[in-house]
Amino acid sequence: MIVKNILSEELLTISEVREMLNEIMEDRLSNGEELRYELRKAINHAEMFSRMSAQRSRELVNKLMELEKMKPEIAVRIADISPRTRDELRTLYAKERYTLSESELDSMLDLVSEAVE
Repeated sequence: MIVKNILSEELLTISEVREMLNEIMEDRLSNGEELRYELRKAINHAEMFSRMSAQRSRELVNKLMELEKMKPEIAVRIADISPRTRDELRTLYAKERYTLSESELDSMLDLVSEAVE
């Protein structure tokens, strides 16, 4: 498949990808098509690593984006990984030029714990 140009680009959480892949799978199976190897592997990966519903993960990303020092890429990674400790959050910010205070880390962890429950 040759891609000529990109029309749009959007960051998605693994949960949102799982829902999209499941819709594609249902469409193809209802049309009597066989699922290709790559699609089956992608669906399996998304099922294995998604931790919440697509709606909850998008809500978490939106809440995280309201915080200071938050980039869209990091917010999506936090929603995908659902870190439980400050150290796990610090690893996501390891490449950034700034460090987060304990209160900022705690507020992020509170948002994650609300979304996972």
